[in-house]
Amino acid sequence: MAKGQGKVLAQNRKANHEFSIEETYEAGLVLKGTEIKSIRAGRVNMKDSFARIERGEALLYNMHISTYEQGNRFNHEPTRTRKLLLHRKEIDKLIGETQQAGYALVPLKMYIKNGVAKVLIGLGKGKKKYDKREDLKQKQAKRDIDRALKDSMR
Repeated sequence: MAKGQGKVLAQNRKANHEFSIEETYEAGLVLKGTEIKSIRAGRVNMKDSFARIERGEALLYNMHISTYEQGNRFNHEPTRTRKLLLHRKEIDKLIGETQQAGYALVPLKMYIKNGVAKVLIGLGKGKKKYDKREDLKQKQAKRDIDRALKDSMR
């Protein structure tokens, strides 16, 4: 239940195309020092990332955070698995919902809120090819309507 967001550093643009998002959750991340420095520099890629719940913990996979340039031998691994910080009730709810067929946890955005890195996680159901085509048709129709209204105002 994400409320006010801070500065958006990374966004998963394909998520809304591949999934129909039903609910969103704001989660914190367990990070190392060089990771947060790279995140603040905007060196994050969420393209192929996904989340899972394993052994009662929410984990984020395949999110690429580039190594920190001024880091030394203590630099982090770019695509390591990171723990998501959620409330126990939220995790229990997500366990039940992700066990249903077709549901997945998809990271949507990463942003800084009150000096802390947060990830917006969406509970989404995978779209079929015809669903994607229908969404594109609706988007095009809305664009045409907006364009016609804008032209009629002139």
